[in-house]
Amino acid sequence: MGLIHIAMFATLDLVGQAPGGPDEDPVGFPFGGWQAPLLDEVAGAQIEAAYEGTDALLLGRRTYDIFAAYWPHQDDAFGTLFNGIPKYVASRGKPDLSWAGSTQLGPNLPDAVREIRDRHEHVKVVGSLNLVQTLLREKLFDRLDLWLHPIVLGVGKKVFDDGAVPTNVTLLDPPAASPKGAVHLRYALAEGTPATGDMSAPDRGLGNDS
Repeated sequence: MGLIHIAMFATLDLVGQAPGGPDEDPVGFPFGGWQAPLLDEVAGAQIEAAYEGTDALLLGRRTYDIFAAYWPHQDDAFGTLFNGIPKYVASRGKPDLSWAGSTQLGPNLPDAVREIRDRHEHVKVVGSLNLVQTLLREKLFDRLDLWLHPIVLGVGKKVFDDGAVPTNVTLLDPPAASPKGAVHLRYALAEGTPATGDMSAPDRGLGNDS
């Protein structure tokens, strides 16, 4: 069985909407392209390394349409990778699948994702916030690469919405910061649900409500 990797860029308040450009998801969101001023060579190298071994893409409809309009015309390392591997699209509509290697998933998304995981070694989920919410709720992911950026937007779609379920993850590597302040966090899905404890003992007066 392979691994489902979620790659997500987020602000400190965990907004993940439209990091790449102002036209990515413009309706009601004034900060499209917020990630661009915060990119540097270190973060770029982290992102490139995170895609090593990727043998399939799993995308939501909006992200797929953006990628399909751009990557077929690129011949850099990412273009070569994305154009050469299978692309799976989660959509209730009828997307244009003219990008070579593209397939629309069936209506039972959890079962379709499980089949993809059995078929590939490293399936990468990029952007696709609505799809990510489903994967998080169903715990249908194995790895989460999260880049936290040093800005707060106050508006926008969140990486974890109100439908997120209690989930444990474990840190795979020490956090790695880039010169412009983005912090790369690598997590793996862990068993169980979050435990609770008691911080009210006299020698533990460290709670946020103290």
